[in-house]
Amino acid sequence: MRQKEQALKENNKSHYGWTIVFTGMAVVFSCLGLGRFSLGMLLPSMGISLNLNYSQMGLIGTGNFVGYMISVVLAGMIARRIGARWTISIGLALVGGSMARISQAMGFLEVMSLYVATGIGSGLANVPMMGLVSHWFQKSTRGRAAGIMLSGNGFAIVFTGLLIPWVNARLGTEGWRTGWLTIGVISLFIAAVAAFFLCNEPGQKGLMPLGEADKLKTSTKPEPEKRKRSNKWTMVHLGCIYALFGATYVVYATFIVTTMVNERSFGENTAGTFWAVVGGLSIFSGPLFGWLSDRLGRKIGMMVVYALFTVSYVLVAADLPNPFLYASIGIFGLAVWSIPTIMSAAVGDYAGPVRAVKAFGFITLFFGVGQITGPAVAGFTADITGTFSMAFWLCAVLTASAVLLTYFLRPPSRF
Repeated sequence: MRQKEQALKENNKSHYGWTIVFTGMAVVFSCLGLGRFSLGMLLPSMGISLNLNYSQMGLIGTGNFVGYMISVVLAGMIARRIGARWTISIGLALVGGSMARISQAMGFLEVMSLYVATGIGSGLANVPMMGLVSHWFQKSTRGRAAGIMLSGNGFAIVFTGLLIPWVNARLGTEGWRTGWLTIGVISLFIAAVAAFFLCNEPGQKGLMPLGEADKLKTSTKPEPEKRKRSNKWTMVHLGCIYALFGATYVVYATFIVTTMVNERSFGENTAGTFWAVVGGLSIFSGPLFGWLSDRLGRKIGMMVVYALFTVSYVLVAADLPNPFLYASIGIFGLAVWSIPTIMSAAVGDYAGPVRAVKAFGFITLFFGVGQITGPAVAGFTADITGTFSMAFWLCAVLTASAVLLTYFLRPPSRF
């Protein structure tokens, strides 16, 4: 018996699922970390070079999320036809190619249209990648696996937080062009890595999903109509919770550096260093809260995270002395990737592995609506008031509402 347990542990350590996870980390590093969260570092110098106002900056971010929503609708269908592996690789190629092309852009409309294409590629890569978690991992390890993958965002933020100010310091106001070109080429390389290492199903490697199987056997009977309706409304409930994350975190990620530079008189290098700190802390965000949700449940995990977000947004909105701003940055960094991590695991819990990609795509539509709304509203209010304070106050109200909405989430059925 002891030998059997030891053999199982060794198999878990060498399971190809971990290759999927670390390849997924590189995918997330590219499609979201570089494709989306590099914008906050590039905006100040790009805004000066192209003479962009706050509303235009917000609309560029919104354009990316419009593209992401378009791809969310298509990602499940495309993945069913050509497989997750090729869907992800094609998405990353689009991300890399469009960002490299932004480096040559000469105006707002050109940047925005190309960044819409980046958003389409991001969705094509991210949605199937998160769906693979439910195929390769059992419920007992699903949150941890998703969390490790999401830490790719943190590495990307550290990378861009250090790279972009360094490039701008050497190349001046046009350094942002080299920044876009660099991250575009990196994304094209990761597209090739994904095509080589990813695998759609454990069965293709002669394996079973990693983790402890549910002790209750899965029923072979058709799912009752009542349960189907219940699960549908639960997905809507999850989607509404996810939308509040999308509408709020993106305002912080897009405009905190601009706020520090334009409203708090920080230098770009200093602001970049703080953004890198966010990235460094966020590396632990996904694994930490994924593990927490595996232990305490998805509902409690999300309630804790939304409470932390509320504190973070209040600390920056209240225009308090700089130590409170530093605390806000630290809390945000520690919590930022926790909601996507928990949502990815929760979708598998509620919908089962077979329907996980479709269900994740469904709730991501809500998430996308939030992301589209957030930057546009924040940029508009900043143009009217001359500050992003009101936008951060609105974010705090929304995340506080999310705590209450999560409280009423029902527990999942067994699969």
